[in-house]
Amino acid sequence: MEFELDKSQKEIQKAAREFAKGEFDKELALELDRTHEFPKKIWQKAADLGFIGVHFPEQYSGQDLGVLENILIAEAFCTQDSTIGSAVILSSFASECVMRFGSEELKAKFLPQVAEGKMLSAGAFTEPGHGSDITSLDTTAEKDGDQWLINGTKTFITNGELAGFFCTMCQTDADATPSYRGISLILVEADQPGVTTADVGDKMGIHMMTTSEVNFKDVRVPAANLIGKEGKGFYQVLEFFDESRILIAAQALGIAQGAYDRALAYVKEREQFGRKIAQFQVTQHKLADMATKIELARLITYKAAWNFDQGRIDPKLTSMAKMYSARTAVEVADEAIQLLGGYGYMTEYEVERFYRDAKITEIYEGTKEIQKNTIASAVIGKIK
Repeated sequence: MEFELDKSQKEIQKAAREFAKGEFDKELALELDRTHEFPKKIWQKAADLGFIGVHFPEQYSGQDLGVLENILIAEAFCTQDSTIGSAVILSSFASECVMRFGSEELKAKFLPQVAEGKMLSAGAFTEPGHGSDITSLDTTAEKDGDQWLINGTKTFITNGELAGFFCTMCQTDADATPSYRGISLILVEADQPGVTTADVGDKMGIHMMTTSEVNFKDVRVPAANLIGKEGKGFYQVLEFFDESRILIAAQALGIAQGAYDRALAYVKEREQFGRKIAQFQVTQHKLADMATKIELARLITYKAAWNFDQGRIDPKLTSMAKMYSARTAVEVADEAIQLLGGYGYMTEYEVERFYRDAKITEIYEGTKEIQKNTIASAVIGKIK
């Protein structure tokens, strides 16, 4: 059993840290957070340096690396800045659906644009009336000659107003029993007639990322835009979740580390009652708890990524990684605010923003309750 990154992975990790340290300017982050603006220049520079889509094949502008290398970058970016980091690492969200299941034509057309920083991607899964339940959908796709005719509404779509395309879950067989056997995954380009987006409104965190409602009104796309096989969309998305939840775990891990780093630096400098705050045992115990939680989150997140790269799909492990890392991010960021006291509540000291950005990791890509359902199902198994 080896608990050491190899030389190449360490170099990737170092490069990601150095890039983030040099580019993720604090004042810029505060401004972009206030204006809810996507960090376009940083995203494009990250793509130019090969940080986007490292797990894509080389023929599609990737580096043929694994999920582990991808999450090392995510962790490093989010440690340096929770909001910029999150926006950059999720710029390619759901493009893996095309990479894992799409035709060669779809891969060749869309993956290079994502990896090269020319296009954001999005997954259009969640619906207003169904939330976490993706087993039945109101969005429909009907075959009409050599086209799909799509109608429906999706909500809480990450990158919605900026994405170049949506990997869209549609009900293609209304008579299928159970209904999820009639779900297909179809790529819809954002500039197709009938596709409209609208911001869902102000939100707690991740202000640099658009979160949108996406409407499809008599949208026509080529039949060749089907991703994978007809009627297999539900299963394909579940497999995608096993990959994407590791990425969200890494996002949470980075946010936790970033909040911890800021709290640690503060208590080593700040004096109260004639002593450094770090010299008080209560502070030391808080730091010990925070550091332990982060290390445990890192271990299970790295393990989940390594396991996926070995070709093993383990929903229990990926759900554990996401659930625990997300909880760690929220708890560590909360404690960081507490250690900074009144300053922790102030925008200038950043930890309040890390806290706001941490919470979403317990919600998207399946709430913590959904993760518990997955874990419990695997633990209990079939009851005779």
